[in-house]
Amino acid sequence: MADASRLIRRFVAYGAVGAAGTLAQYAMLVALVRWAGMPPPTASMAGAVLGAVVNYVLNHRFTFGQSASHRQALPRFLAVAGLGVMVNGGAMTVLVDHVGLHYLLAQLVATGFVLLLTFVLNSCWSFRGSLERGASDLDA
Repeated sequence: MADASRLIRRFVAYGAVGAAGTLAQYAMLVALVRWAGMPPPTASMAGAVLGAVVNYVLNHRFTFGQSASHRQALPRFLAVAGLGVMVNGGAMTVLVDHVGLHYLLAQLVATGFVLLLTFVLNSCWSFRGSLERGASDLDA
């Protein structure tokens, strides 16, 4: 039961930290669509890259307790972030270009899916081991 509680708290922390990256992504998305005339899927992917940078720094520092070295965690995080960017772009293309959703509504749907996907992959792979070593940080 303690492991489930830690996982829930870790997910909440991941989501809270992710809000900063998501804010950066959405700001870039809106700016690129409105002022640069960029197609929403492309603008969303550019924003997702910015959001990934913000998320790595904050997740390494706060969510996963700095227990994974940058040498191990950064390449893995970048691989997960790259997958997230591609899944986000694919979802945006389908939802905007084929389903006809407004780009901000489509982005909300894509964000929810990518959040779950990247949390699982980052928890199990990018910051592997930090869940156990960093668990005491969450208990404080």
